[in-house]
Amino acid sequence: MDLHFGDSKPTDEERAAVDALLGPPESSWEGADRSDADLRWARGGREARDRRDLLLPGLHALNDRVGWISDGALDYLCRRLTVPPAEAYGVATFYAMFSVTPRPATVLHVCTDLACAAAGAPGLCAGIEERLGPGSGVSVQRSPCLGLCERAPAALAIRAGDPVRTAVSAPATVRDAVLAASAPDSAPQEPPAALAVPQAGQAGLMLLHRVGVVDPASLDDYRAHGGYAALRRAFELGPAGVIREVTDSGLVGRGGAAFPTGRKWQATASQPDRPHYLVCNADESEPGTFKDRVLMEGDPYALIEAMTIAGYATGAHRGYLYLRGEYPRALRRLEHAIGQARSRGLLGDDVLGQGYAFDIEIRRGAGAYICGEETALFNSIEGYRGEPRSKPPFPVEKGLFGKPTVENNVETLVNVLPILALGAPAYAAIGTERSTGPKLFCVSGSVARPGVYELPFGATLGELLALAGVRDGLRAVLLGGAAGGFVRADELDIPLTFEGTREAGTTLGSGVVMAFDDSVPLPRLLLRIAEFFRDESCGQCVPCRVGTVRQEEALHRIAERTGAAAAGDIALLREVGRAMRDASICGLGQTAWNAVESAIDRLGAYE
Repeated sequence: MDLHFGDSKPTDEERAAVDALLGPPESSWEGADRSDADLRWARGGREARDRRDLLLPGLHALNDRVGWISDGALDYLCRRLTVPPAEAYGVATFYAMFSVTPRPATVLHVCTDLACAAAGAPGLCAGIEERLGPGSGVSVQRSPCLGLCERAPAALAIRAGDPVRTAVSAPATVRDAVLAASAPDSAPQEPPAALAVPQAGQAGLMLLHRVGVVDPASLDDYRAHGGYAALRRAFELGPAGVIREVTDSGLVGRGGAAFPTGRKWQATASQPDRPHYLVCNADESEPGTFKDRVLMEGDPYALIEAMTIAGYATGAHRGYLYLRGEYPRALRRLEHAIGQARSRGLLGDDVLGQGYAFDIEIRRGAGAYICGEETALFNSIEGYRGEPRSKPPFPVEKGLFGKPTVENNVETLVNVLPILALGAPAYAAIGTERSTGPKLFCVSGSVARPGVYELPFGATLGELLALAGVRDGLRAVLLGGAAGGFVRADELDIPLTFEGTREAGTTLGSGVVMAFDDSVPLPRLLLRIAEFFRDESCGQCVPCRVGTVRQEEALHRIAERTGAAAAGDIALLREVGRAMRDASICGLGQTAWNAVESAIDRLGAYE
C-alpha cells in the first residue's frame, strides 16, 4: 500500500465531520494534533483497513457538512482509514452527488430525465437559472432521474450543514424550486406517499394495502394491521421451511433479472463459509422507477420485517440496506423504523425472544446508476469504486466482503410477507404459471393518474394504462425504463408477464411503464437515453465505455441528417449495439442499445 499524503490540512469543520463518524484519532499517524514522534511507525493500520467500508459514509459526512470534499478533508479521511488518497479520490469522483471542487453549500438537482423532460424540465432549468442568477449561493445541477416520476418535473435541494437540510419540489415550478433551494426549512411539505398510489385503500391489494392506511412512523399501527405476523410464522417454520415456502411460491426477483428467489436463498444458506450477509438493493435508479421509494416511505416496517425473515432463512445476522442518495424522506422513515424495531426487540441480539440475532445498517448511495448491479453495489459498500465484478464466483459464494451474500431489491423482499401469510400454494395461484404473484408497475408520462399500480401478473398493458387514464394521441410506451424497449400504441394487448413481454420482443424489466404522446419528440428522447448511458457507464470495460459514447455521437449526427447519411449511422448503431450486448461485463452495457433499437425497428423513429 503506497500512501502519499499532500500538504493540505482539513478545516475544523471537516475534521469534526470525520471524527463524528470515526471517533477522535488516537495518534498522529491518524491525524491527531500531537507530537510527531509517533509518526516514525504505523499504528493501528490493520484495524483501520478493516474499516475501509466506512470510506463512503465518510465522504457523505464531509459532503453533508461542507457541501464538497477538499484535498485536506480527503487526506484526513484517508489517514483515519489508511486508504491511499489516489484510491479515495477515485471513489469520491465516481459519484455524481459528490464534488471535489469548491461549490456553494446548496445544490439544486433538477431532473432532466425521460418523464421530467417530457413534462418541461428544460424550460424549468432555464427559468430557475434565470431567477437565481450568478452569486445566488446555489449550484443548479441537471440530474438523472430522481425517482419522482409521478410528480414530474422534479427538483431536490440539498443544503450542507449540521444537520444537512433537504427539500423536494415536485411537481416543480420555478418559484417552488427556488424556494426549496433558498429556504429548505420553509419549503412546502412533500405530499404523503399514498398520493403516489392511485389504488390506495382499495380491497385486494397485497403489497400496497398498508400504504395510506397505516401511519408509517408507528410500529404499533403497523402491528395492528398484521405487521410481524409473517416473522412469527417464519420462526414456526424454521429457516428451511421458509426457503421451501419461497421456492414453492414461484417468487422471482422483481428488479429485472427475474432469478428464482428461493434458489438464491437456498444457495446462500447452504454455504459453509461464514458469516453470511443480506443486502437489500434500494438503489432503484432506472429512469421511470419509483415503486421501492413508495414502499419505503409508505410502509417502512414491512421492509424491515421482510429483511429480518430473509436474514433468518439464509443464516445472515447482518443486513445492509443500500439506499439511493436522492431519497431523503425514505432515509428518515427507515432510520426511524429501524430505531423503533431495535428498541422493541424486533432487531438486535434476540429478535422476538427467539435467540436469533439480526440487525440492519443503512448505507447511502451517492448518485451512480451502476450501483444497482449487485456486485457494483458490494464494491460500493466496501469502499471501492462501484464497478461490477466478473462472475463467477457468484455472490451466493463470494459476495459482500468475500462472504456468501443474498441480494434482493425492496419489492422482492416485501413479497415474502404475503407468501408466509397466505402460504405458497395460494400465492402461486395468483398471476400465471411462470410469473406468479402480484407485480408493482411505475406508470408515468402521458397519463392522467401517474403512480404505482399493483396488478397480478397476466394483466395486459392496455388494462394497466386504462387504470392510469392514458391520454389521447398515444404514440409509444417504454417498458422497462432506459434499459427496456418501446412498443407501439397498437400493441397494448401485451400481457404483463416475464414470458409475455419476452415473446412480444420487449422486456418487463423492473416494471417501468412510460407513455408518450405525439407532443414528445422521439429523437430527443432517444438522445437523452444515450446521454444517460454514456454518463452512467462506469468505464471499466471497453465495449460499454466506448460504445455508449459512439451511440450518442451517432444519434447526434442522425438528428442533423436524413436519408442515406442517416442510414450509415443507423448501421453503425447496430454494430456498436451488438458489440455492447455481446461483450460488456454487466447489464448496463448489455442493455444500453435496447431502447434505441426498438425505437428504430418498432416505431420507425428515423423514417
